[in-house]
Amino acid sequence: MSDVTSAQTAWAEADAPRRSLVVFTLDNQRYALPLERVSRAIRVVAITPLPEAPAIVLGIIDLGGVVIPVIDTRARFNHPARGVRLSDHLTVADTGMRTVALLVDESMGVMDASPECLVPAGDILPGLEVIEGAVKLGDGLILIHDLERLLSLEEQDAIDRALRPGDGGT
Repeated sequence: MSDVTSAQTAWAEADAPRRSLVVFTLDNQRYALPLERVSRAIRVVAITPLPEAPAIVLGIIDLGGVVIPVIDTRARFNHPARGVRLSDHLTVADTGMRTVALLVDESMGVMDASPECLVPAGDILPGLEVIEGAVKLGDGLILIHDLERLLSLEEQDAIDRALRPGDGGT
């Protein structure tokens, strides 16, 4: 067994025999998040601007009485900017530090990826900081994002300040 194959096998088997992933698209490119980190996917709702938030934050939404920052996923994943469309979706997920809503083109649903289809990030391209790995399919790759690295510490702090009442937040 080659080193690459054994690394792929070790990475895939470390998490589970199969991984459940929530798949979404941006400009026909598929991405995924671990299912256990996603609470829901909904159609886009009104996004309220959040003064003094970092540029990556489009604003906030109220989801069942909880204020959640909306992340500009297009900017974070290096896609061309465009306005919010009524057909867009929000994928609500836990980064480990906070719950965020990722603005995506479309939520594709949940897929179960078998270990032989999983590829660690280092085997795709070394230095991909926000990528946990990928699912290798016959029609292309689905990049799996690491939610814990979605926001920098500076962005986390800026969101905290913007959300704090009386400090320029809501």
